[in-house]
Amino acid sequence: MNNKEFTSELARKTGTPLKETTDLISTLLIEMTRQLVEGNTIYIQGFGTFEVKKKAERISVSPLTKQRMLVPPKLVLSYKPSASLKDKFK
Repeated sequence: MNNKEFTSELARKTGTPLKETTDLISTLLIEMTRQLVEGNTIYIQGFGTFEVKKKAERISVSPLTKQRMLVPPKLVLSYKPSASLKDKFK
């Protein structure tokens, strides 16, 4: 299901106009992004938790040249599904 299909289905199920649904989804994603950039964790009950985690600096070895390289620390987005969502896939 792509973005257009998802938006159309959501608009149909909620009975709201497509434009309003598109704006709502856009606003939701903008706000979620802003919160994550600020370092906040987002918990959506029944769905899961989004958070930004810091990966530590590490040493990597190239398998071809056996050369050791320093990989700098970086921020990564993490998602952990809720227990109720996990249960639906069992």
